[in-house]
Parts: sequence; C-alpha cells; structure tokens
Amino acid sequence: MSFSAAKRKRNQQLTNLKNRSVLLGVSGGVAAYKAVELVRRLKDKGASVTVMMTGAAQQFITPLSLQIASQNTVYTSLFQEPLTHISIPAAADILVVAPATANSIAKFANGIADDMLSTAFLAFRGPVVIAPSMNGKMYEHPVVQENLKKLLSLGIVQTGPDSGPLACGEEGTGRLAEVRDIVDTVVAALTPKDLIGQKIVVTAGPTREYLDPVRFISNRSSGKMGFSVAKAARNRGAEVVLISGPTALESPQGLTFRRVDTSDQMLSALRDETERGVSALIMAAAVADFRSVRPSKAKVGKNKIPLLTCTEDIVSCIAGGEKRPFIIGFAAETGKKLDRAREKMKRKKMDMIVFNDVTEKGSGFETDTNRVVIMDKKNGVMRTGLMSKDDVADAILDRYLKIKA
Repeated sequence: MSFSAAKRKRNQQLTNLKNRSVLLGVSGGVAAYKAVELVRRLKDKGASVTVMMTGAAQQFITPLSLQIASQNTVYTSLFQEPLTHISIPAAADILVVAPATANSIAKFANGIADDMLSTAFLAFRGPVVIAPSMNGKMYEHPVVQENLKKLLSLGIVQTGPDSGPLACGEEGTGRLAEVRDIVDTVVAALTPKDLIGQKIVVTAGPTREYLDPVRFISNRSSGKMGFSVAKAARNRGAEVVLISGPTALESPQGLTFRRVDTSDQMLSALRDETERGVSALIMAAAVADFRSVRPSKAKVGKNKIPLLTCTEDIVSCIAGGEKRPFIIGFAAETGKKLDRAREKMKRKKMDMIVFNDVTEKGSGFETDTNRVVIMDKKNGVMRTGLMSKDDVADAILDRYLKIKA
C-alpha cells in the first residue's frame, strides 16, 4: 500500500516541526547572537517562531534582527501589548530559552516574574527546553546547580552547556549548546513517546576493510540514514545504541554511541549489545562485502595486493543467536530489484527490509532525502515516496510498531 497522507503529515510534525509554534526566550548573554541562527533553523524545520527578549538580551542583539529572522513581532516588555504574557504562551507548543543565563534560571526556579520572559514562563503549560550559557565558574556554582536541579525535577529539559573556550577567555563548561543540538532537543520534546521501554540498536555508515596500513576497501555510505533512524528512535523514547563506522557526522546526544572501523568490530559490538537483550536491530550500515585474507602490516606494492575473501554476514550471525532481536535490514540496489531485496530478507531471516534504488534522484548515498519500499516477512509492502531521511526513519519505526502490535 502507498504511504498515506495522514501518516506523512504525522511524520512531518514529528521531525520537521511543521505547524508547530515555538516561543523562544532570549536572555542576556553574549551567546544571544546565536538566537538568529536558531530561529532560522527552527523555521527551516517548518515551525513558526515568536521571540521574547529580556532587557539585557537587547544589549547583545537588537529586536529588529530577530524580527527579520522570525518574521514575527518580537516582545520585549510586559507593557508592549496588554496581556501578551498570557495570550502568547497559550498559543505556543513549546517554550525554548536560549541562551538561558544564571539570572533567568534563578527567576524560573524561584517564581520571580518581573519581565516579559519570566512572566510568560509562569503562564506557559507546555514542554520547556532551556539551553544554559554562562561563565564556567558561574555554571558550577552550587546555587546555579540547585536551581537547575529544581527545574529538571519539574520536567524541564536541559540541553548543554558545552565545554571549551568561553567569551571571557577562560576554558570551561558554559558554552551555549550547538544550534543543531538545541533543535534536536526541541524535536525530541515534541515527539510522542511510543517506544518507551524498548532498547533499539542501530548500525550506520560504512566499514573499512584494510589491505595494509594505508589502503582499505569501503563504500559510499555517509551514515545519514542510520543516524536519522537512531535519532528518531531516541526522540520516541527508546533506549538507543548507535554503532557507526567512519562518518563525518557528529555523535547525536541522548544515546549510546559506539564507533567502529571494520566489519569484525561491528559484529563484535553487536554481539555485545544483543547478549544484554535488545528489542530491535536496525541494520542501516553498509558493511563492506570483501576483506583481505591476510592484511599486510606494512604498505605493499601495487603488484602485491593481498587476496580477498568475503566478510562475515553480520545479520545472519545475529539472526542465528540465542537472544535474537526483531531485525530490520536494508537493501541498496541499482534498479527496481524488489525481488532481490525480498530474497535477501528471507535468506538472512530478517523480519523487515528497507529497499531503495540508489540510482533514483534524491535517493541513496550522501543525500538528505530518500525514497524507500518497506517490506516484511508477512508480505506487507509500504512505499514512502521521496521525503527526508528523518521522515523515512519515522516511517520505518511506524511500520515496526504496527507489525509488533
């Protein structure tokens, strides 16, 4: 069956923030200038963004800059428009405070309402995300930590701060979280948690099979699809382990990340995880098919390339284990070879397989989009059409939940 418009709309809301209203509070730290990029990235995801600024924030960035970025009125005073501290929070799906200074955190924790942002915080009844940013000594102060502990106990979600060079010239923990991490946290906070209690292992990226210390066999996998699946499962409440071969992607927050290099290392990591008990294995990695019979310990000449043999079939190894999880595999083909994917699923004893034709425009390696066909051993077939890899990830998890139900 084709992917329904209703499910597509749901997935876009989960991952792209389409039709979501974000209330962004900007308080007075030097990282306030990053709020412009944050607004743009949230809008790129489809959200509408309304900004509230403290007086101190206006010393670092102008309301006009954020008005241009958000294409909405920026609110800076309780007296700018009567009762907006009530009406604007009532219309928002989520409140995000970035940067959240020690002062704003203290106000939130102790119920002080003396400006637009702190008053709106008390009036808001949805999920709240704070991204602290301040000097490292300030952040580590027991009073700040106690205030944060109090806010977290109320269900408020914290992202960051990061460690590194600070604006004052010192090194420490206090840098505003990366904008991409703040956006990821917003998406996660708005995602229904239908995978709570499940442990999901995802593999991603290529493997490298070494011929000698400087040469290896690999493939074009960027890891983007596997990373999208891992983040989607995390957002939906699963305990996630992401096992990745070499990629240029940043390790996602909020999950266990294991970096491997070769297919043997990936299989070892998978055995280690599955022996502890796993609900599902989603094998998005593109494992190299060949390796050297005996890799050389020194660089060899062109005329002395080692003989090749096939790598061990990781999926078959896990499928034959005592603690076999639900297994979802991938089949990247050149052409519409659905029968090959179906045969692969049966031969390797998978429960589901995700087929994609890498020759189709917008699909396959190194792209941010994909078009897949999801098949299961009960002969169910679902086609997604072209969509973002984040949306494909949610489609895969939707299908997994339906089959497991």
